[in-house]
Amino acid sequence: MAEQQVNITDLDPTQLQEVKKQLDQELDHLTNSYSQLKQAQTKFKSCVENVNSLKPESKSKEILIPLTASLYVPGKLTDTDNVVVDVGTGYYVKKTKAEATSHYNSKSTFVQSNLDTLQKTIERKQENVQSVVQVLQMKMQQQQQQQAQKA
Repeated sequence: MAEQQVNITDLDPTQLQEVKKQLDQELDHLTNSYSQLKQAQTKFKSCVENVNSLKPESKSKEILIPLTASLYVPGKLTDTDNVVVDVGTGYYVKKTKAEATSHYNSKSTFVQSNLDTLQKTIERKQENVQSVVQVLQMKMQQQQQQQAQKA
């Protein structure tokens, strides 16, 4: 679907309000997406910290193993050199600590590049909203002046 370019000064106030409403909805969606990506990046960074906190002295330590998001079972840590990494869509892979750290760091870097792109898009949308608001205010003032001249 190709976007049409319309000169916003050619629109009447009702149309401008609709354009502003649409831009506000898009901006809301983009900021929600930004927030979700930021949370994902925080999760990846937390995973790196967790992998790095795994020391040889932790062997035989009592831990809770997640079976689901809300169900944990007790267990003992037997291997401090390897970890099981969630690679997505329900697949898990055994990796060394260095491989897991590299995996999570690359994920975090990828998310950061998406965050940067999304930030630029949000800023453009905010500028568009400002432009529409300025034109809308100008049109409303013109209408008020025309009504005042008629009276």
